[in-house]
Amino acid sequence: MSTVLVADQHPVIAESIKHILSGNDFINVIGHVDSGNELYSFLGNRRVDVVIIEIDLPQLNGIHALRQIKQQYPYIKILVFSCHPEEMYALSAIKAGAAGYISKTNSAEIVYNAIRQVARGGIYLNEEITYKLNNGISTGQNQISKFKKLSSRETEVLNLLSSGKRNKDIAEALEINEKTVSTYKARLLKKLDAENIADLIKQARLLQINPAV
Repeated sequence: MSTVLVADQHPVIAESIKHILSGNDFINVIGHVDSGNELYSFLGNRRVDVVIIEIDLPQLNGIHALRQIKQQYPYIKILVFSCHPEEMYALSAIKAGAAGYISKTNSAEIVYNAIRQVARGGIYLNEEITYKLNNGISTGQNQISKFKKLSSRETEVLNLLSSGKRNKDIAEALEINEKTVSTYKARLLKKLDAENIADLIKQARLLQINPAV
């Protein structure tokens, strides 16, 4: 039987997942944590097979935390269950080590299927994202191919940049200095063949890493 930990600041989410999984004989929810500190403490003391996580969890460094969890506990399967739509962070999450990504707007049936698939060792993404991963998007150049050139941290910077954040805001959000942000922006301009910041944001939205706001 697979053991599941729910990491979400809203207790109702954990109760909902328990309800969705009630009656199954292969997945058991063994705990709920509501902060990054509680998450790491729990993982250090209990064996967990699957973590169902909200990337906006307090005291958690977003997508970067997924990479940290996989480095420390490579056997753990991570399913992101987020308030953000798939188009916003799904590809970033998969690159960081997640085995699936679903939005909280999905039906109970989809949530159940996603948990079951991830628990069994599979990958779960919606059909649109899966199509992009398998086939790419052609707008003169392969956008997914461009995305794959980016590191997880570059993707985080691009997410924040395309949502209108300034260098100072990005630095504070990622706990880096502004000079480092400028370095990442220069790398992004080169990797995405962008002429300027406006073009870079356009590239980000073509990639659908972050939606237009």
